[in-house]
Amino acid sequence: MTSDQVPPDPSGELHPDHPRGLMARFRTYFLTGLVVAGPVAITLYLTWWFVNWVDNLVRPFVPTAYRPETYLPFGLPGSGLIVAVIALTLLGFLTANLIGRTLVDLGERLLGRIPAVRAIYRGLKQVFETLFSGNGSSFRRVGLVEFPSPGMWSIVLISQAPNAELAASLPGEEEHISVFLPCAPNPTTGFFFYVPRSKIIEIEMSTEDAATLIMSAGVVQPGANDPKRTAAALAGMANAARVANQGSANQASLQPAAPAKVEG
Repeated sequence: MTSDQVPPDPSGELHPDHPRGLMARFRTYFLTGLVVAGPVAITLYLTWWFVNWVDNLVRPFVPTAYRPETYLPFGLPGSGLIVAVIALTLLGFLTANLIGRTLVDLGERLLGRIPAVRAIYRGLKQVFETLFSGNGSSFRRVGLVEFPSPGMWSIVLISQAPNAELAASLPGEEEHISVFLPCAPNPTTGFFFYVPRSKIIEIEMSTEDAATLIMSAGVVQPGANDPKRTAAALAGMANAARVANQGSANQASLQPAAPAKVEG
């Protein structure tokens, strides 16, 4: 018996060798191509946008005689980015010595005398030092917090403990810690609040995996690239679908499993 003469399955399920319709194949191929090309196209677009943004930002500070488009019939993308990287590296090198630190301190004292600029500069400086310092511990740990209501858990990025003045104003004697709760699908926005340390469940997850999980709204789970985990997840989905189909055919109701209790 050939594959074109495969009899229908008595259980009603479609046989793996059963030919599918043209529209079903078209939809499958289209979605497969979208999954392959979509991330690549968006990554290239964002990279191109960033390079052009840096070029437009740096180009006015580069003399005309040193611009590639002066000698070429076309512009050279990325030239401004190279200049920016070299300039920032030289700035860091000059700041590391005594003369550079003296000039930086002088500039900070001048900015500190301007009331409106002082608060903005100090806040931005603390943020940049916290995010880009090599020994900082902020936003490098991931945890779970019971939010927005009991029984609902949200992923948070653990920051630092409040200072002594702020900690004294918080109610209770337990130590608090600051956390940031990103929102999906844009993790750059969210909620910042202080939580008692005992109310945070720290989990073994990197901040990159947490950001991916939040941006995808749970579609992309950590370890999704692991073939064993992927196969196990697909097998579980297939088993659940088979049970659901059998239950629908028999007109039997499936009782949901009791949710696992998470101790705070």
